[in-house]
Amino acid sequence: MAFTVTLADAADAGLVGGKAASLGELSRAGVTVPPGFAVTTRAFTTALAAVDSDGARRAGIEALSAADLAGIAAAAGRFRALVADAPLPGEVVAAIEAGYAALAAGGPGDPDVAVRSSATVEDSAEASFAGLQDTYLGISGTAAVLDHVRRCWASLYNDESVAYRRRLALPEAGVAMAVVVQRMVAPRAAGVMFTRSPVTGDRSVVAIEGTWGLGSALVSGDVTPDSWAISKITGEITTRRVSPKLKIHRYNPPEQEGVASPHVEVDDMPAGLRDAPCLTDDEIRALAATARRVEAHYGTAQDIEWAVLDGDDDPEARIVLLQSRPETVWAARESAPAGAPKPRAADHVLALFGKPL
Repeated sequence: MAFTVTLADAADAGLVGGKAASLGELSRAGVTVPPGFAVTTRAFTTALAAVDSDGARRAGIEALSAADLAGIAAAAGRFRALVADAPLPGEVVAAIEAGYAALAAGGPGDPDVAVRSSATVEDSAEASFAGLQDTYLGISGTAAVLDHVRRCWASLYNDESVAYRRRLALPEAGVAMAVVVQRMVAPRAAGVMFTRSPVTGDRSVVAIEGTWGLGSALVSGDVTPDSWAISKITGEITTRRVSPKLKIHRYNPPEQEGVASPHVEVDDMPAGLRDAPCLTDDEIRALAATARRVEAHYGTAQDIEWAVLDGDDDPEARIVLLQSRPETVWAARESAPAGAPKPRAADHVLALFGKPL
């Protein structure tokens, strides 16, 4: 197994994690995703051998009760620090450096990238680890990329992530972290969309939420997003809500090599954009069409992260997808039985009072 794999070739979630495997599949299906590579789970396990060669520390975490939040926080914090500080094996460093250099080919200087966690247990139909592991935007330079790969590995042991795994009783031995390294994009607007209503579960609509600039403003809760619902049957925009958006997360591509400035910054929303919809109707319909394509490809409802770029007159050509994962909330409700079957209808009523007949 290699230490890195290009996103175009990322397929095995056990090797590249759920996020990278989905990005690879989207790319092969003809959907536009930012170019990049995955640092594989082999790199993670090779680095982890230096801090937990016999698995004793992870076994200790697995033995913790899901109710022991203080114990989880203490054990996770200790292990997280060990992983973040552990030196990278030379062969892993060389593979990451080569992958980053390939992204820089043909361009001046070091490219800005997003460094994103891609755990083997995330983005499944049974569980969603969205937001529990770390993502870093606007990272530039080989040393910074290497450092943030380590930080992503360490975030597998964030308190919330460990607590979630304990609630699901997932074995720690089966958990590993790959990392996605992708070229940054500078979106005019970004957000999420669902191929069924996240509120009602209605399968006949695509629900879109968005804001100006980077979607991290929405994910972090810094803005109340604009939202729309689009009928899959008629293509009509059936619901629209434009919200006051007070903050913007802005990506500033470096204009000159050697000029120090934050590549990603949080700022007050310009007055002219605050109460303006972040998408045109044509862009809304193009996003809904893309969502339907992705849902048809996977055969199940999807939770999708998107960005709309400036440029081409064709709105569909300006759409970039940053992630697609199975929708889990309504899928879980539908898979759970409404109640255990009873021999007679009256037994359901009697059972409420603890008096089975």
